[in-house]
Amino acid sequence: MVESNFTTKAAYLSHFNPQTYLEKYYTFGPNPSAENQILMHILRKLFKTFSSGRVKGDLLIDIGTGPTIYQLLSACESFKEIVVSDYTDQNLEELKRWLKKDLKAFDWSPVVKYVCELEGDGEKWAEKEESLRQKVKHILKCDVTQNQPLGPVSLPQADCLLTALCLDAACKDLPTYQQALKNLSSLLKPGGFLVFIDALKSSYYMIGDQRFFSLSLTQEAVKDAVVKAGYTIQEFEVISQSYSKTRANNEGLFYLVGQKLNNSVGLQS
Repeated sequence: MVESNFTTKAAYLSHFNPQTYLEKYYTFGPNPSAENQILMHILRKLFKTFSSGRVKGDLLIDIGTGPTIYQLLSACESFKEIVVSDYTDQNLEELKRWLKKDLKAFDWSPVVKYVCELEGDGEKWAEKEESLRQKVKHILKCDVTQNQPLGPVSLPQADCLLTALCLDAACKDLPTYQQALKNLSSLLKPGGFLVFIDALKSSYYMIGDQRFFSLSLTQEAVKDAVVKAGYTIQEFEVISQSYSKTRANNEGLFYLVGQKLNNSVGLQS
């Protein structure tokens, strides 16, 4: 991959528009768009993982939360505390707006209702929103390319790390990607779980007319990087649906659940 195509951190801070991103990828309506199909598939997978009772505990850390909360809706039932994180200041501001019930925040209620229907009670969506808001204890700056991705902040090691649609965009090449997974592993308890979602074979994605780099990876490269970071892979599924051609050039997505080995190499990185 030619590094000149890489979207720098500075470019994200100046060009990433959370509102446009949310409108393009997360407007959840009756139209059967590719984006809606992908979102529903991810929500069903997350519901299955977190309702199983296997992936649970005191602390979940979400890496590269972006301006989104959909990935936390099932998880919030299984953890006492949640930490959200992102590199981009405007994404953190958008998260804060939703957490404070700011009228300018993106309306997630159609997505929340869908998850509540999966859980068996579509009427409980307002309660779920409130529950998630109560469980988010920290909103942190995050840089996955650093040895300490969350900086000097002191947190206990998490029972679960969740990262969705982040690493492909944050890493300029495969060695950086492999190292990022090792960096993140230091945040997780031995025996803890990694829930990992991202696009496959995607070299860019669009937000309006802004083009953002994505590291194009095969299933094999992803699995290899996860194993090298000190995990056993418990589940790996390819979501065959791709984004609309005007939005991204991916070949499906993957959904991975890994468990950190007790003697994980991630601790030594």
